[in-house]
Amino acid sequence: MRKLLVATLAIAATAAVPAATASGASNPSGTGQPNQSCGSATAVQQPAGFGTGGFAHAETVYAGSEGTPSAANGNSHAVSQYDVACYQVTQSGH
Repeated sequence: MRKLLVATLAIAATAAVPAATASGASNPSGTGQPNQSCGSATAVQQPAGFGTGGFAHAETVYAGSEGTPSAANGNSHAVSQYDVACYQVTQSGH
C-alpha cells in the first residue's frame, strides 16, 4: 500500500511540473487582451490541431470570426483563447 502511494505521488508530481510550466506563460500585454493571434509573425508555433480542417471550420462559426454576426456587432476587445494559446505555445517552445 505504501509503495502504491509513493508511486502515485511521484507520478502526480511529474505530471504537475509541465502543467504548471504551460499555464505559467504570461500575457504578452501584461494585462488585458494578448494582442497576439495565431496568424501573426510572432506566433511562430501553433497548438496541435490548429491547421486541421476542423479548426478551419471553427473559424467560420465561432464568436469574433470574420464574417460572423458577433464580429460585426460584438465587442472589439473580445479575443479568442486560441490567440492566447498560440502565444503560450510560442513562448514555451512546444
